[in-house]
Amino acid sequence: MKPFDYRRAAAPESAIADVAGNPGAAYLAGGTNLVDHMKLGLAEPALLVDITSLPLDEVAETEDGGVSIGANVRNSDLAAHPVIRSRYPLLSQALLSGASGQLRNLATTGGNLLQRTRCVYFQDVTTPCNKRVPGSGCSALEGYARYHAIFGASDDCIAVHPSDMAVALAALDATVVVQGPSGERSIALTDLHRLPDGRPDLDTILDHGDLITAVRLPGLPWAERSTYRKVRDRASYAFALVSVAGAVELEDDGGAPGKVPVIRQARIALGGVAHKPWRATLAEEALRGVAATHENFRAAADAELERAATVEDNAFKVPMVRNTMISVLHELTREYS
Repeated sequence: MKPFDYRRAAAPESAIADVAGNPGAAYLAGGTNLVDHMKLGLAEPALLVDITSLPLDEVAETEDGGVSIGANVRNSDLAAHPVIRSRYPLLSQALLSGASGQLRNLATTGGNLLQRTRCVYFQDVTTPCNKRVPGSGCSALEGYARYHAIFGASDDCIAVHPSDMAVALAALDATVVVQGPSGERSIALTDLHRLPDGRPDLDTILDHGDLITAVRLPGLPWAERSTYRKVRDRASYAFALVSVAGAVELEDDGGAPGKVPVIRQARIALGGVAHKPWRATLAEEALRGVAATHENFRAAADAELERAATVEDNAFKVPMVRNTMISVLHELTREYS
């Protein structure tokens, strides 16, 4: 690890000024991803600006019935928050499925969104990787790609985004509040992360110096009917092969048992399958206004999977996405079936 300067921020404005004015500067929050990258030689910041003391650690209800989550809220605190557990259970479940208890006690909401891929070639500085060194090539294309993307990949990169929390937030129509040198703006969570295209080294649309200050969830009463399912190689401490965040609103939310309800609308996002949390808009469209049946669930999954493109190692993800999505939809409507 190379030597670096350290500075503790007293206010968001001073933190932004310090980072924006120094191309080698970076923000430090929980550090659960950044410090690892510094040890591996993937990141060599000249200056770390510590933002952990900034007053961005509250979960507050908003006037429109939603919730505002400060960027410094710890993952464990957010997962345990009673409003999150009752109104947005998929978010709590997603957080609890990630990392370990010790890491969740340290990792922050803003940092979780900005964590980088765990592609083995990205983390190995001896191999070509366009995400690490633009123009050097993508070793995964002809190498080990079991964990890699089946949606939205390019010839330059097939890595996937690792966050569980971001997948749940994508399904919840979350927005990200960002403060930069020119002021504050809001970005839809689904627009925050980029697909690789020809610049896989750029994970997000943020500019250098931009600081995430909050994540906002809209008031969605029907999001109480939601869940998060993560499929992985072992029961814990593993990144997703495939994950599904789902929420549904039913036409007859209080119907009698045995009555097949009609789906008014659905929100579905996938993890472990793309360079960003993948909003399954084709599946959502196929589910809108149809009966909650196995046949319709499968048709919706297949509609989304028409966009899939695999390599030899990860073709198994196509049936895994299909089966996991169908299972989630059955779980969300099973009391009526």
